[in-house]
Amino acid sequence: MSVVSSRLFIFFGLGLLLSLAVVAAIIIIVVYYANKRKPLEQGYVPQEPVSPRQEEIRKTLGETLKELRTERNMTQEFVAESLGISRQAVSKWENGTSEPSTTNLIAIGKLYEIPPEELLKKLV
Repeated sequence: MSVVSSRLFIFFGLGLLLSLAVVAAIIIIVVYYANKRKPLEQGYVPQEPVSPRQEEIRKTLGETLKELRTERNMTQEFVAESLGISRQAVSKWENGTSEPSTTNLIAIGKLYEIPPEELLKKLV
């Protein structure tokens, strides 16, 4: 192989390698942005990750709600009917899967005859 042909081979090889790198970068960018936008197009808004402290508070809120309910000899169904929500919503609050809205916290406070501020003070 002559010097000219070996230089052409190296030049052509480097050009091919550079082209493949550019194509790979474009594919990665397209896939990244397609996946990032896709959930928003479907009406899904991704939630922020929950910190360990927030998870602890969420569990404590659920435990507090369950404790208050059982102290008053109320069933989840009774609480749900009193608040105009589903029994599953009460269950989710108590097991920490979700949290009640501010309006529901106020209603829970009235139902359990405890000021909502006291309910929240128990969490800190």
